[in-house]
Amino acid sequence: MNRPTALSHSELRDWLRLSRTIGVGPVTFRDLLRRYGSASNALAELPRLARRGGRIKPLSMPSREMAEAEMDALDQMGGTMLAACDPSYPRLLAAIDPPPPILSVLGDPTLFAQKTCAIVGSRNASAIGMRFARQIAGELGQAGILVISGLARGIDGAAHSGSLESGTVAVVAGGVDHVYPAQHAELRQAILERGAIVSERALGHRATARDFPRRNRIISGLSLGVVVIEAAKRSGSLITARYALEQNREVFAAPGSPLDPRASGANGLIRQGAMLIETSADILDALNGLSGSQLQEQEPDYRDHPVEPCDENDVDQARDLILGLLSPSPVHRDELVRACGLPIAVCSSALIELELAELAICLPGGLVTSAT
Repeated sequence: MNRPTALSHSELRDWLRLSRTIGVGPVTFRDLLRRYGSASNALAELPRLARRGGRIKPLSMPSREMAEAEMDALDQMGGTMLAACDPSYPRLLAAIDPPPPILSVLGDPTLFAQKTCAIVGSRNASAIGMRFARQIAGELGQAGILVISGLARGIDGAAHSGSLESGTVAVVAGGVDHVYPAQHAELRQAILERGAIVSERALGHRATARDFPRRNRIISGLSLGVVVIEAAKRSGSLITARYALEQNREVFAAPGSPLDPRASGANGLIRQGAMLIETSADILDALNGLSGSQLQEQEPDYRDHPVEPCDENDVDQARDLILGLLSPSPVHRDELVRACGLPIAVCSSALIELELAELAICLPGGLVTSAT
């Protein structure tokens, strides 16, 4: 495994172009670089692969000029663009499979060297829930823990406010330059002065519903543990907790009244094995025994040598079989491989073509769904 090395300007530009191409999610990005060895080589092959997958419309690929403009704009804001193979990329986030290929950071990117803990919860939070979030966040910050949250209303905003003095990181679903929600404009500015704002999305991007689960995955990925304070049964905070479990992170939950629907999700996490917390000491005791080594952290393997190309007739066969097997319900890639009876590399190539054609969606955790 190669040690991480910073990309050249042209390599970073190609990474950005590839990651911003429609149909190239983090999974397909990783697979393309493993297959072709560089973003430049992958970009050259994308139109052909998309046509093979069944795409009729031209593939939407950012031009070099568009990528340069985004890089320049972020630089003029004082921001930093980090590729997943960069030494400055947060190591905890690099350990998830796969990490976001590109992060835009406004503020201080060196903060991620600290121990980190996320605090998330209800947007429609109670006064006592927000008070508890501010208190916990402040005490964690005083103990040297960097607090991560999502800049949403309610618990997120309280967590950021409580940890401003020590520094806090907001992971946002839109571009780092987009102020959302508007009521947190002043809080966002305070975070920029004492912490950082992070996103995997392009500058100017306005978040849609599908962006928030991706944001939640980054929140948990940046953190050794996730604290849930007030979350309903169908809450984005529970998605963050699920990602944390998949990423082998600690999950903490504050108990609440069984009569309050805002507590049902957190109480459910406790029943399922999350650590019940009443004070910041409960969290610190658990985090003090963690360093990230329990994650079996590995450096991203984006610079592997290109693999041998698969026989295209085999890929055609796999593509047709996989397309018939997919449905809106997620299925694991391993199951698709078993059902096809073809080599993993062949099925992986077929999935790349199907996602570029927007007929399949490859999700983190090895899951695949149909795109229709």
